[in-house]
Amino acid sequence: MLIEAYDFRDESDALYDLVSPLADADYDRVTLFRDWTINDVLQHLHFFNYVADLTLSDELEFHRVYGELNAEREKSGSVVQATDELLGGLKGVALRDAWHSFFHEMADRFYAADPKQRLKWVGPSMSARSSISARLMETWSHAQEIYDLLGVERINHDRIKSIAVMGMNTFGWTFKNRGEDVPETVPHVKLTAPSGEIWEWNSENTADVIEGEAAEFCQVVTQTRNIADTKLNVRGDIATRWMAVAQCFAGPARNPPAAGARHA
Repeated sequence: MLIEAYDFRDESDALYDLVSPLADADYDRVTLFRDWTINDVLQHLHFFNYVADLTLSDELEFHRVYGELNAEREKSGSVVQATDELLGGLKGVALRDAWHSFFHEMADRFYAADPKQRLKWVGPSMSARSSISARLMETWSHAQEIYDLLGVERINHDRIKSIAVMGMNTFGWTFKNRGEDVPETVPHVKLTAPSGEIWEWNSENTADVIEGEAAEFCQVVTQTRNIADTKLNVRGDIATRWMAVAQCFAGPARNPPAAGARHA
């Protein structure tokens, strides 16, 4: 059983509850993330939930659908337009409901999967546990721009631990992805979970330390906040360099939003 699947479901449900009161026209409101609308965010989550779900049962169909996405993206030059095309222009309340129904069904399928099952992806293969944790991470991070847009204070839960773990596991990736040498030592990270529990890694490292709220650490590694807009206590050169550009998601190296750009 893969309990992270229900963490993904619950985080998705939190976003569903946030957008449920919205009328169709509200889904065209523009967020601070690359000028994506709420429609763009939900289309992105829905489409990539679908292709991740395909990796569980139909690898050939996964490759076919992802190939279609790449072809559409080359034509339009935009992943947003490509996703909209492949979803047939599904938007607003109809999109919300289709996304909601699908992620519930998908969560049940991942819950029943072998956590160690290897699944194909656009890069290296990954375990089923890593795959659904990545969907949790992307849902949580993209939801932030909607919380910010609507002016709603987010209530986090300890299910974000999977995101914190992903942030730790991608320490080396952050530097490799930027063509830089990976530092020899990983910083000591000590985080306070939403429940008050302490999550800690590499306590033996006293030279480079990151301390603070787990939610803020997750915001930094998912690049939904600049480190300057958090209260994280960062000490040491390696810790400082990492937090300036941390990136727990795949794809080309990206920079976080400028200080103050997405501060709420």
